[in-house]
Amino acid sequence: MSILSSIGRIATRYSAARTHARTQRVLRSLPIELRKDIGWPEAVDEQPSRPFRIQATVR
Repeated sequence: MSILSSIGRIATRYSAARTHARTQRVLRSLPIELRKDIGWPEAVDEQPSRPFRIQATVR
């Protein structure tokens, strides 16, 4: 495993986390009536958002 592959994996995880957070922000910004129409569960809105964390894996 090279350092470049490790950096690539970290960058991929970071990008996915940012995309997920952006999607949730957009959905939460919609009016409540529209969120109900598209089936966005209100229970998700009650959960605090978790910051991105890099987890080290030992192989």
